[in-house]
Amino acid sequence: MVTQSSGGMAECLRKIRTLAVNSALDTLLGAQAAVVAMGLCRYPGTAWSWWGLPVLGMVAIAVAGGPFRIFQQHWRFAGRSDFWRLGWACALAGTLVMGGLAPWWGPDAVAFGVAYAMAAFVIMAGTRAVYQRWRYYRGGRDTARRRVILLGDGEDASRFLSLMPDMGGLVVGMVVEGRQRRPGRRLRGVPVLGQVMDLPDILSSFRAEDDLLVVVADPRFRGERLSTVLRMAQATGTQVRCMPDLSGIARGAAAPLHPVRLSDLLNRPAIAPDGQGIADMLRGRRVLITGAGGSIGSELARQIAGHGPDQLILLDMGEFPLWQVDIDLADKAPDVTRHLVLADIRDAGRMERIFARFRPELVFHAAALKHVPMVEENPCEGLLTNVTGTRIVADTAARHGVMAMVLVSTDKAVNPASIMGASKRIAEMYCQALDVDARNRHDSSAMRCVTVRFGNVMGSTGSVIPLFRHQLECGGPLTVTDPRMTRYFMTVSEAVGLVLQASARGVGARADGMAALLRSGGVFVLDMGTPVRIVDLARQMIVLAGLRPDRDVQIRFTGLRPGEKLAEDLFYKQEILQPTDCPGLRMATPRTVDLAQVANIMDALTLACRDGDGARALALVRRLVPEFAHNPHGVATPDTAGQIDVERNAS
Repeated sequence: MVTQSSGGMAECLRKIRTLAVNSALDTLLGAQAAVVAMGLCRYPGTAWSWWGLPVLGMVAIAVAGGPFRIFQQHWRFAGRSDFWRLGWACALAGTLVMGGLAPWWGPDAVAFGVAYAMAAFVIMAGTRAVYQRWRYYRGGRDTARRRVILLGDGEDASRFLSLMPDMGGLVVGMVVEGRQRRPGRRLRGVPVLGQVMDLPDILSSFRAEDDLLVVVADPRFRGERLSTVLRMAQATGTQVRCMPDLSGIARGAAAPLHPVRLSDLLNRPAIAPDGQGIADMLRGRRVLITGAGGSIGSELARQIAGHGPDQLILLDMGEFPLWQVDIDLADKAPDVTRHLVLADIRDAGRMERIFARFRPELVFHAAALKHVPMVEENPCEGLLTNVTGTRIVADTAARHGVMAMVLVSTDKAVNPASIMGASKRIAEMYCQALDVDARNRHDSSAMRCVTVRFGNVMGSTGSVIPLFRHQLECGGPLTVTDPRMTRYFMTVSEAVGLVLQASARGVGARADGMAALLRSGGVFVLDMGTPVRIVDLARQMIVLAGLRPDRDVQIRFTGLRPGEKLAEDLFYKQEILQPTDCPGLRMATPRTVDLAQVANIMDALTLACRDGDGARALALVRRLVPEFAHNPHGVATPDTAGQIDVERNAS
């Protein structure tokens, strides 16, 4: 707090000093303009005129400059809009001089006022322009200094110059998009060096000893466009930084330029959920989260804690990840009552006691075994956790009057090629059957089951991004299974935000079109944008580390692992994706099964798994999921490879 206060005081004093210096200089220039106007009008010098008219000119500029904020201008950053405001201020000052002299000079006051306004503008604008050129050429004589190139447009340049004044003097130009912005023009006082596509030539035109920095000032510049800029800059060894978070600056916190983040390279715009609808669902509720120590579960806990629940019951099998999320919440949401529960969701008796004790009103079921090759190696364990465990949680929640249960599902449940994907599809089917039964009975007290399906989240436990980071730290190589492999990606915070959004809509749906889809077994599907090639992701991570792909760090292809596919799907081909009234959320209506039928097969599946009979268990999985095309050896089939090529060509 002391540091922030002293920093704020220093910034305030700096602004006051700048305002005082600018005011003094401009009023002195106003006095000089009065002397020049005397010469232009050939006014005979008298004792009064040599001191009275300069004083009148100083007062006129001091009064006229306030409304147009000319004293707040940074001279070295002055652009076209600043000079327009300066012109209007000088015109107003000339009018004030006319009014002051009219009672004594009559019509001659008009000529003197016009001459004064013109002289004031020429002198004040010329002084600013000369100062800008002096600063520019003084910087050009430095043999080795940081030079900043902005990527954006006029408004972006203005924001950078106002928020980062200490770096303003380092800006040598900007690159823009749009043919109308030709090189040689100036936007907000910053010279235009060329188009974004000309960036390699622009960077190469500087001397080798110059320390160049490209600053992405346009917050909308992301995805493939930002990836292209990274590749261009990387070819000349130039660093790329992005503008800081404006909210951090507004709070007075330090917010330096930050390196390009992997999330900035996603080919999709971030979507903000409806905070009010989520808050209405969560505020004052008792919320239980299974798998609370995992990537999704811990982020669910953090975001739910921000909406004022009555209690958070955090359930997980691992004590260390559970302790970690508790420490995090103790710092970020100390007022929320938390209960840490070590439990196995496959233990029906333990789950019964937990629900009886805490009486949760909402359940978010994120617990699952998700590592595809590991579940292939241990099929019965994966099925017991993902299928039997989900059923135990859902049945226990329904018996104890839970308002709604939310199942976190995955794109691997669609056309599954792995045991993990098939197990998640069975979990979807059971929750669908429960929800369809409850909604079609029109029983408002019956538990709602909301299923939310999405792809990979960046940085989740066991995913490819932490693996790439570890391999980079070890010097490489980065291992990619297949150059054609693609996956959907989303940041964990955005994915969880949309899960909460889907939960709020699924729980609150009553008589609209979404309610009709839910009665037919609809599941929510997050809009994941376009899939990302894993090899491109690997190359981007190498570049972000300041290294060169295939030169500093190699990429090695290892072949598909057991259960893997080249591409994942978010919905079945026979499904018709329905839009919702929430951006980022769509709804699919996959095949449903009768609740009693799926329960009977799941009983047999549980017995087979507890007996360790993997063959029998897989046969039962195929009965429930006939589209299950098991790929235990990680073979890239011709159909799948052809599908990837078609999708790539279409994009």
